[in-house]
Amino acid sequence: MNELKIFCPATIANISCGFDVLGVALDSVGDEMVIRKVGEKGIRIIKLEGQDLPMETEKNVAGVAGLALMADSGYNGGFEIEIYKKIKAGSGIGSSAASSAGAVWAMNELLGKPFSKLELVKFAMEGERLASGVAHADNVAPALLGGFTLVRSYDPLDVITIPAPKALYATVIHPQIEVKTSDSRKILKTNITMETGIKQWGNLGGLVAGLFKEDYDLIGRSLVDHIVEPIRSILIPGFDEVKQAVIDAGALGSGISGSGPSIFAFSKGISNAQAVAKAMEGVYNTIGIDYEIHVSKVNVDGVKKVP
Repeated sequence: MNELKIFCPATIANISCGFDVLGVALDSVGDEMVIRKVGEKGIRIIKLEGQDLPMETEKNVAGVAGLALMADSGYNGGFEIEIYKKIKAGSGIGSSAASSAGAVWAMNELLGKPFSKLELVKFAMEGERLASGVAHADNVAPALLGGFTLVRSYDPLDVITIPAPKALYATVIHPQIEVKTSDSRKILKTNITMETGIKQWGNLGGLVAGLFKEDYDLIGRSLVDHIVEPIRSILIPGFDEVKQAVIDAGALGSGISGSGPSIFAFSKGISNAQAVAKAMEGVYNTIGIDYEIHVSKVNVDGVKKVP
């Protein structure tokens, strides 16, 4: 096997109370990539469609993540990469993570799987470092492992997979504005009070417990962010209106997807998730901002081969 075509899922990171540690993979939206082994040493990105992004290996997240893998592999050949972007850069649903995770997953497959998935997360994090200035794993971990993931520790890296309740659906609206992750990190506070931390830890524990117990009410009660959302939401037009509208439509809860501007909501069942989508649409139709909307079940596989 010298070539793979793969699906690289979009992801929701942070999930309200889990800044930089929680993420989940989506099933209905993602990039496609074709990666092949070649004799010429190094990595070449030979095609990039869908977004205006750098094709130079050292300036592209897929190239940088791939180089990190190759540096540890002992492989003397090279790879060619084709990227078909369906996730817009700056959307808040893991555009850079999809490319980074897809590159290292496919290269590992083509080399006979010398690396564990945890090692692949480390390599993919180098793509995130290029994109945002911080090597975070809350998008690349679910993209590679599937489902929900919790980054228990960054040093050493320790990632825990969390089961996804079968009836849980995500609705994500992406208002057509761009918020760069690197910019949205700059506005965050670096210190919080003990009182705020206690509230946040309680919600994080409650959300993880709710996922394990398939307790949808507990999941909804725990989707509260006391640290990041109050600051980042200022950058997202109509955010407060969307949050109220989705609750009125039956959502369990909602928040900012990644660094924004996308907003996610969780629902129990596809019909509720679709009703939430209509509520989101209603807000942005009134505001007059173009948008894309996705309704998705949880992707439990992560990156995967496609025909």
